[in-house]
Formats: sequence, C-alpha cells, structure tokens
Amino acid sequence: MSGMVVFPRSAIPCGSARLRESPEDFQVWEELREEPSGSGEHVYLYVRKRNLTTEAVRQRLASHAGIPPRDVGFAGRKDRRAVTRQWFSVPVAQPPDWSVLTSEQLEVERETRGQRKLRRGGLKGNRFRIRLRDFDGNPALLEECLARLGDTGVPNYFGEQRFGRGRVNLVQASAWLAGMPAPRGPRDMLLSSARAWLFNHVLAARVVDGSWNTVLDGDALNLDGSRSFFAAGESDPQLERRCAELDLHPTGPLWGLGAAVVSGSAQALEKSVLANFAHWRAGLERRKLEMGRRALRVRVSDLDWQLRGEQVELGFFLVSGSYATVVVRELCRLQRPLD
Repeated sequence: MSGMVVFPRSAIPCGSARLRESPEDFQVWEELREEPSGSGEHVYLYVRKRNLTTEAVRQRLASHAGIPPRDVGFAGRKDRRAVTRQWFSVPVAQPPDWSVLTSEQLEVERETRGQRKLRRGGLKGNRFRIRLRDFDGNPALLEECLARLGDTGVPNYFGEQRFGRGRVNLVQASAWLAGMPAPRGPRDMLLSSARAWLFNHVLAARVVDGSWNTVLDGDALNLDGSRSFFAAGESDPQLERRCAELDLHPTGPLWGLGAAVVSGSAQALEKSVLANFAHWRAGLERRKLEMGRRALRVRVSDLDWQLRGEQVELGFFLVSGSYATVVVRELCRLQRPLD
C-alpha cells in the first residue's frame, strides 16, 4: 500500500507534458445509457460545472429546491479541477428558477424530465477534450503512440483519484479492514478504493507479463461496451481473434464474496498477486461485498488529436468507470502530479 507504488505502463511514453494548468484544459461531457424521456416525477438537469465537485453541485441544487441532498441523483462523479457537464435528477413537481444559480462555476444548460432518480450505473460513458501543455517529445513518435492507443486500448487502471489525496483512502481502508474501529464519514468509498487497489495490482502483473490484452486459459472475458462477462475456459483462436479486435477484454477481480469465475492460468496469477492481501480480502468479504469483475483493458474510442506548437489537444470517449488520466499517463510522462 506504500505511496511509492507506481503501476507500470504498457509501453514507453512518447514525451512529457503538463496537465490541468487550468480547468478548461480538462473538459468532460457525460452520456447517459438512456436519454431522459421528457416526462416523469424527476426534473433532469444538464449542468456545467467548473472547479466544483459533484457533491458541491448536489448540495447547491438541493438547497435551491428545498430538499435533502440525498434526494438529488447523479450517474457519476466528475473531477473538480475541470469543466464538466453532467446530469442530475431532482424530485420536484414545480421546479424553481435554476437560472439564479448561474455563475462562472455552475450553469444549468438543459432541463427536462425523467421517470426515476438517477443512480450510479446509469452512465454510458464520458467524452473528453484534453489539452496537454509544454509537450516535450518527438511529434512523429507522438503520432505513433496515439495510433497505438487507438488500436490496442490502454490498461484499465483505476486512477489515483479513486484513492484520495496522498492515498488517504487506502490508509484508512487498510486499518479498518484489519479490524481497527470504523472511520467516521462515508465508508463506501473506502471499500471501493480497497477493491480498486487489489484490481490494479492484478492488472499491473499482467502488464508486466504482457497478458493484459490477451486471453489466458481460464480467463473471464468482458464484452466490449457492456458489464457482462463469461468464463472462457481454455483459450481458443476465435476468442483470441475477438480479443485482438477489442470485442472482448480479459478481466480482473473486484474482490468480495462468491466463487471464483476464473480458473487455470488466470486464477493462478490472481492468487499469486493477492496472496499478500489476505486481511484486505477477508475484510471485504466480512462486509458482504459480492465478487465482481472489471475489464483489464479499455477501448479509446473516437480518438482525435492535434499538435499545435507545444500543445497537444486530445479528444476521445471512454466507457463509464474508466479514467482519462490513465489514457494521458500511457501517452506522456506528466511534469507534475495530477490534481
């Protein structure tokens, strides 16, 4: 759990650059799995936020509507130091005038209605527009690296954001899972961080041995763009072809209760990697989390780029749960830590 742990890249980065010199350098547009119906008990708001957390927006909307913050729904959390657009649901029959909330930090850009409260998992994915500054590298190599990202995808690590500033979530989670008193405040994020930490270690091992984007005997495979997976058994040429085409992805564990889906070589690798995390695994099982799987690789869709002097502008789409900062990290060494 040491703060010195750095998860390996799948290839040598093509140069260095700076990320997030300003919020406008990191822009995100959220896409729901289903478009709002236009009718229903919940007002759906498409909100632009700048330098605000998702929770801060939730609090402002709730206060303005005169309801508890827990009643305001959203499909995913978004970065603070960024300009992001995301959906919120507010259960009010007569909505207030949202325009009075308009500021440099917040604006309601669209209002409609939906049948139910927005919840985590309702997100299809996110579209990103990212500006990298002070790029120092070979432009020809940059194009090669970008083409590779589009062709092969990237390791689907959980980003550093998941672990809290200075990885504080992991410090608290480790103590709690080892039997120390439960910390104050929300605990779901600590459990989520612990599962993500174990997943990243399994993925790192497969990046090192080169199997993160190939099929091992006994793998559980994810169908691209979905949450479904199936046990592959012995690898065969058809599965390997579909994996090479980014139609299928090998998966890693989100630890919890339940029988192992993997077998053979894949199971042996996961057991070996996670042998040193016995109290983490036992603690997650005591809290009744169910075993899940996550793709080890993510497709970088609709990728486009421009190099303008020392600035690189990137555009791409990622499915829900994947991190744009991981894509950038595969491409460039960052000249300062991510905010």
